[in-house]
Amino acid sequence: MASQSQGIQQLLQAEKRAAEKVSEARKRENVRLKQAKEEAQAEIEQYRLQREKEFKAKEAAALGSHGSCSTEVEKETQEKMTILQAYFQQN
Repeated sequence: MASQSQGIQQLLQAEKRAAEKVSEARKRENVRLKQAKEEAQAEIEQYRLQREKEFKAKEAAALGSHGSCSTEVEKETQEKMTILQAYFQQN
């Protein structure tokens, strides 16, 4: 009887140790998941900032060329106006 009781105690202790190990493993897993999530968020933010920077550079280049085009059009218009005024004054 004593050996049965002792065997049961050993089984209960083994079960308790196993439950503790499982609990610790779950805690470690949760910590790793949280860390991975934070790293992913940081990577996403870095990627977003990079893409935004690239977009702003392309936007500035496009608007810059648009600005130079409008300046060129204004210059040509002014030249044509000057020519037309000269013709008008001649007649």
